[in-house]
Amino acid sequence: MKNRKNVSYFKYTFIIVLFFLLQSCSNFLEQEPGSQTSISEQLSTKNGMLKALNGTYGSLEANVRGERFAVYADLMGGNLKFTPTIAGSTKGQITVPVNIENIYAFQDLAISSDFNIFYDSSYDIINQTNLILENIDILPDATDVEKKQIRAEALAIRAYTHYFLTLIYTQALAGNTNQDTQLGIIYNKKSLKDGLTYPKRETLRKTYSLIVEDVKAALDNFSGAPILAGPSYTFFNPTNTKALLARVYLSMNDWQNAFITANNIITTSGISLVASENYITQWEQTNLPISENLLEFSIPRDSGGDVGGSLSSYFGYFSATNYSKYVASQDLLSLYEPTDIRKQLFLQKPLPTLINGVIVNVNYSFTKKLQDNPGYSAFRLSEIYLIRAEAAFGLGDLETTKTDINTIRSRAKATLLTSIIGLEQALLLERRKELCFEGHLFFDLARRNQSVSRTDGCLSQNCNLTYPSPKFVLPIPLKNININSNLQQNESY
Repeated sequence: MKNRKNVSYFKYTFIIVLFFLLQSCSNFLEQEPGSQTSISEQLSTKNGMLKALNGTYGSLEANVRGERFAVYADLMGGNLKFTPTIAGSTKGQITVPVNIENIYAFQDLAISSDFNIFYDSSYDIINQTNLILENIDILPDATDVEKKQIRAEALAIRAYTHYFLTLIYTQALAGNTNQDTQLGIIYNKKSLKDGLTYPKRETLRKTYSLIVEDVKAALDNFSGAPILAGPSYTFFNPTNTKALLARVYLSMNDWQNAFITANNIITTSGISLVASENYITQWEQTNLPISENLLEFSIPRDSGGDVGGSLSSYFGYFSATNYSKYVASQDLLSLYEPTDIRKQLFLQKPLPTLINGVIVNVNYSFTKKLQDNPGYSAFRLSEIYLIRAEAAFGLGDLETTKTDINTIRSRAKATLLTSIIGLEQALLLERRKELCFEGHLFFDLARRNQSVSRTDGCLSQNCNLTYPSPKFVLPIPLKNININSNLQQNESY
């Protein structure tokens, strides 16, 4: 009887929370500080719809900027370690941040998952896109072209958010896995305004098909002109939505479509890789993304231009007495050749560290990619070259794989590959070096069915994770399962 009582309690609590969620989502509905309005009123005009869309982008940016997700793939894969405590009784000691303590040890708990907030926020974002999509056709003061553009961006956000949930809560495809039985996620295409529903998780095959369906629908609706004010690279557009599609196809092991989509971006987008001589300086510039970025979510700023939060709060070095928690591990740094210009993307600083009871200065390497209030880099052209390389490998076109890897290595002034032997590992290593701190490594290892090995700076009793393992995914938060009895938990949780 206790479990049934708990279920009733959670459902009752959730309904109350849902009521207020539907009445007022701060990012989605807020018109100005201290002033909120109803959903029906908000979405009844073009101006209100645009504010809602802008608010949804704000919610998405906040979700991917949150500490747990922002560090997850690089931390779990072994690219990151921690800095020592700056001051106080624990000065110089190195500890695991409490926000990621369980996931770092591959021991997340369903009852108090480190990713509770991310899970809930993701489905909140999806609900916001669904409200936009359900109201866009009846908008009286928008042109058909404007309606299509709003629909396209909402669909892209919905697909993108579901895709992240798939990465975190579903096992990557093994070579002989049956997608018809492997669990995917709940794919939500209706808002909660009509009440609660209790859906089951889709199969992985169905999940991917729904993501692709949304992405293709978005591509069919783009009007060619951004509808929100701001730099075009901060919103979904045809090019970066194709980048999302290419990444999804890669996760599906759909090599043919991944190759075609990536190749289309490379050959027709008009965007070029940053030249070697500009690569470091572009990453070092303040308040501007690297020019090959296809999508970067803008950081929040107030009316005076002050920053509300950025990734530098986790990766930044500000002074000898003010620095953030995450730095590059030697596991990553040792991969770069002496001539590789990407070695210059690390800011080496001595920090007081407690070793054998004595404080000594030890050098730590902060990434230059995430200093000076950077935005979240969602897609970059370098990744597209590496997607095409991996898709070509899957198709057996090893020469194209080698050529695309060498394109990235040449720009970095690293030694070029001269053989097609060992291309799979070369590809993974190139992705790790080029895309570090951009949220790929752990997902790359899972996708290629590789084990995790963390050495330098590892503070966990579980530094390694052998593939396959149920711990490559996180638990569905227990409170959500208590609400929805049809929601199946992941294995081992």
